[in-house]
Amino acid sequence: MRFTFFMALRYLKAKRRQSAISIITVISVLGVAAGVCALVVALAVNNGFRHDLEDRLLGATADVNLISKPNVGIPHYQQLAARLARLPHVVATAPALYEEVLISSQSRAEGIVLKGVDAKEEVRVGDLLTELKSGSLSGLSETFPNADPIIIGSQLAKSLGVFVGDTVLVTSPQGYVTPFGIVPKYRHFRIVAIFNSGFYDFDATWAFTNLAAAQRFFDLENVVSVIGFKIDNVDRAPEVANVIRKAAGAGFDTTTWIEQNRSLFNALHLERLVTVLTIGLIVLVAALNIFITLAMMVMEKNREIAVMMSMGTRRRQVWSIFTLHGLMIGLIGTVLGLTFGYGGAWLANHYQWIRIPADVYALSYVPFVSRPWDGVWIAAVALGASFLATLYPSLSAARLEPTEILRYE
Repeated sequence: MRFTFFMALRYLKAKRRQSAISIITVISVLGVAAGVCALVVALAVNNGFRHDLEDRLLGATADVNLISKPNVGIPHYQQLAARLARLPHVVATAPALYEEVLISSQSRAEGIVLKGVDAKEEVRVGDLLTELKSGSLSGLSETFPNADPIIIGSQLAKSLGVFVGDTVLVTSPQGYVTPFGIVPKYRHFRIVAIFNSGFYDFDATWAFTNLAAAQRFFDLENVVSVIGFKIDNVDRAPEVANVIRKAAGAGFDTTTWIEQNRSLFNALHLERLVTVLTIGLIVLVAALNIFITLAMMVMEKNREIAVMMSMGTRRRQVWSIFTLHGLMIGLIGTVLGLTFGYGGAWLANHYQWIRIPADVYALSYVPFVSRPWDGVWIAAVALGASFLATLYPSLSAARLEPTEILRYE
């Protein structure tokens, strides 16, 4: 092994007459390094956005939701929520009532989801009502003449042109039945706070009032639409959801934060896959460069190979020399790529090198989150591709006939 390693290392140092091989070797090393570095950085960006997205989604919504299968609401929800709160892994519960309504200011109107909540319990399940841009959460418990309190999103406030203290009109399509048809129900609400979650859908289409006001407005006394659950481990949401559904009994179903955002996470997974396949082509090109380097070296060194074999070097040792040579190229490139990739990702995240508009992306910079496991499999793929690239040239070198070569040299 010392002999084969010494020869493989020696072949990395090309002489003047082998400058072409030396240049191709450097290109091969840089190719592997570029592919590995690009993969590490690209996956760090993907992980950063995914990590930030998960944190924001988990903060904005409940981990598990219990709903009624016929979608007629959950009566006597206090007793049910108190019983289910004692289940394993359940940290907090929060009942809520929501319906689609029309909200309008003096000259503008938007279709939104109005959600009635108990503020004290809602903040234990989600962080949406804690991210207030202006106003106070305590405003939900206030009473006003001919109006109820409401908290709206920043995008909705911008589109309606309203601020804290203004009054808006909320109209429900599920109104009163009269001889002339259904008459929509309406109610004035005073804005007591404006939240900013960073998600456009929440900020533009959601509004909150207290649970009692929502029940009065929708004529659903002592009824809620959903009971939200906060659990101690979000990765176990499907398992805990099954336990909650069975404990609730017949007529109930559950949804998890994973199911509610499946399309979004599938899109991120597809983006990650496309990124790996696209940038992985760089590693493939680098492997082809290793193949060319070894093929040229075998042609250049055939006389030296014949001399070594005539002096007792075995064919397996010849194969090992050129295999180690190719693996050294891949190893050096991989180490350089991992070093620059992880180092660059850390610096870019720490110093926030890539700035983006915060009002568009809800982030002021591109986050980089590098995971050690990504480096392990990237290094394994790069070294595997390097090894495969060495097989044919190494086998060709081992199959050389020294007598034929030395006869004509």
